[in-house]
Amino acid sequence: MRCKEGIASGLCCLLLFSTWTVYAETLTYTDKLGRTVDVPLPIKRAVFFETYELVAHLGIWDRMVGISRYAYENDLMRAVNPDIERTIPSAGSGLDVNIEALLKLNPDLVLTWTYKPDIVPFMERKGLTVIAIYLESIAELYEVMRLQGRLFQKEEQVQQSIILMERIFDLIRERVSAISDSEKKKVLWLGRSPTTVAGRTGIPHDTFMMIRGENVAASIHEENTEVSMEQIIAWNPEVIFIWGGAQYKSKDIMDSDQWRHVTAVKQGRVFKAPHWSRWSPRLALVALWMAKRTYPEHFRDVNLEAVTESFFQKLYGISYQSLNSIED
Repeated sequence: MRCKEGIASGLCCLLLFSTWTVYAETLTYTDKLGRTVDVPLPIKRAVFFETYELVAHLGIWDRMVGISRYAYENDLMRAVNPDIERTIPSAGSGLDVNIEALLKLNPDLVLTWTYKPDIVPFMERKGLTVIAIYLESIAELYEVMRLQGRLFQKEEQVQQSIILMERIFDLIRERVSAISDSEKKKVLWLGRSPTTVAGRTGIPHDTFMMIRGENVAASIHEENTEVSMEQIIAWNPEVIFIWGGAQYKSKDIMDSDQWRHVTAVKQGRVFKAPHWSRWSPRLALVALWMAKRTYPEHFRDVNLEAVTESFFQKLYGISYQSLNSIED
């Protein structure tokens, strides 16, 4: 079930989206594909094709017997565990599972995503226990964090991480609370290509709602979809954000003749997000970064770098300076 009304309603629909219960030493969980999965506890051998950034704040490296090959390119994973490529083998990714390598790892649990749902029953037929996820709201991110806390007996640590995130989200909510509907900025999230936009489903839209931005693509009931340049010009967003993994930069938009009539371009308000996973506690920092750029007048006294440094030290035990800059 998709959560469309922000954190409050997201927490309500969370109960309908998926659940887990524990009987003796078995955790029963209903995943994003609607499958009921029985997971014997405790998990001692796990393979994470997705949400591997969550491992970084739990410190369960000794129970990670395999990980997505994309984790080797992740700035946070490399900073927290410089030996990750040498010590934790890969069995491909959620897009291209190496089933032979995966079976050799003999995991108690494989956590993947739903992008290629046919892979899940294929892994099951090989005798593997698999949970498939796809996070479409901040509430669902919290749910998966709590699930992992239960799987690895790290419930208290997960709760402390959520508390740290909520402190930042509360700061955002407080600062934007006085913004009226008529004052809301028209915002747009661009994806893999400059004409791929985020609709009213997914974490970008959820984040827009939190920072009181008006998602101009909210009429589209999809997470990402292609639209025409004419449609973007008609929407005329005042602030544009670009997915951090995109192969183009804000300058490419700013220098394009096609975009020159869009208000965000005229005012120089096109920003590329850091290349951080949105399925991660770091989402809280990205939300603050977005809020500060959407309503700078409400966040002038907020030192984003200081907040980020404190967050990294408390959650990951490393300095933010060891990663790439958050600025575009």
